[in-house]
Amino acid sequence: MGEDRGEGEVMSIKEQVIEIARKTKEAAHTLANISSRVKDKALLEMANELIGNMDYLTTENAKDLDYAKNKGLSKAMIDRLTLDESTIKGMAEGLKAVAALPDPVGEVTSMWRRPNGLLVGRMRIPLGVIGIIYESRPDVTADAAALCLKSGNAVILRGGSEAINSNLAITRILQDVLRNVNIPEAAIQVIPITDRQAVNEMLKLEEYIDIIIPRGGEELIRAVVNQSRIPVIKHYKGVCHIFVDESADLDMAVTICINAKTQRPGVCNAMETLLVHKKIAETFLPRAAKNLKDAGVTLKGCENARTILPDIEEATEEDWYEEYLDLILAIRVVNDLDEAMAHIEKYGSLHTESIITRDYNNSQRFLNEVNSSTVLANASTRFSDGFELGLGAEIGISTTKLHAFGPMGLQELTTTKFIIYGNGQIRT
Repeated sequence: MGEDRGEGEVMSIKEQVIEIARKTKEAAHTLANISSRVKDKALLEMANELIGNMDYLTTENAKDLDYAKNKGLSKAMIDRLTLDESTIKGMAEGLKAVAALPDPVGEVTSMWRRPNGLLVGRMRIPLGVIGIIYESRPDVTADAAALCLKSGNAVILRGGSEAINSNLAITRILQDVLRNVNIPEAAIQVIPITDRQAVNEMLKLEEYIDIIIPRGGEELIRAVVNQSRIPVIKHYKGVCHIFVDESADLDMAVTICINAKTQRPGVCNAMETLLVHKKIAETFLPRAAKNLKDAGVTLKGCENARTILPDIEEATEEDWYEEYLDLILAIRVVNDLDEAMAHIEKYGSLHTESIITRDYNNSQRFLNEVNSSTVLANASTRFSDGFELGLGAEIGISTTKLHAFGPMGLQELTTTKFIIYGNGQIRT
């Protein structure tokens, strides 16, 4: 890297990625000490600029949509890839919501006095440089950039080749704002290289990048974990369950199940398996099945479920592990709450589970004993989302417990350091 290059000499992919990472690392040192006022000003201007550049964004996105259709990508993938007026306004609202949140950087989370008089505390600080590898969804570019900026982290974004034009367009807009408010534009960078080698090189740069967050399918995430020299926040898949208990309000249960499965089936917090208590199965399942089928859902069931719904497909053992990301649902009739929780324990992915019940004790047992990252009572699994939970937006969902678990917002993008006030103490 230290050699001078002749005019017109092209950098290799490895050199380009290293140069991007080096500049991002430099920007991270500056960004960590920028005031909340300046960061919030940048976020609000970014929101306005996204709206103001809507025609530019949709034009660039159209190039990606044409590529995706020619490649034969699925309807769900194209849905994730699409930037329309609603999506762009949603990105802008996400930026404004992050700007309105308290800045975690510099927060002293606790303070205590030692017997020797030392005053010991813990203060939140940024992680440093965050690398994000993701597929299809260009709105992730804005969400991730906003959360990293507010939490004082510089970010390197590497989206999928199918979204390259959209991601570059969004990043250009965000970087223009950074320049206008005197924040180093290298604090938000996108790797403009679609060759997979760029990812491989990025995952080697532990001296520049502090953490990797992959967002996408299980294949992508496992590949990143296997190759990375940098710590990885993992989220392999979302096999989300709803258990309809014997005391459930059946009208509520039908409404929640329809929402959890059909509102947006191609996302990780959509319901994939429906568990139903045997005492209400004969009443509930025909009602639920009609509504689900009317919404285009293909149903698969266990032997008991197929006794009640003889026209549905047979669910195999593999179906209980499956993240369909489509209008397909597996149904199992269970004897009781314990069997439902045992099913979730065996087949779940530690993502999101919900119980529909009017029994307070059962709801409390479910909330206490199911150890997924988000557990709900009488609500749709679709609420397992950073924006919906008041985080402003999320940078991803972690299904491992180090160092974060569940939707990751601002606080999850910081760590803490010890700060100590003394008045001359020495250790004896």
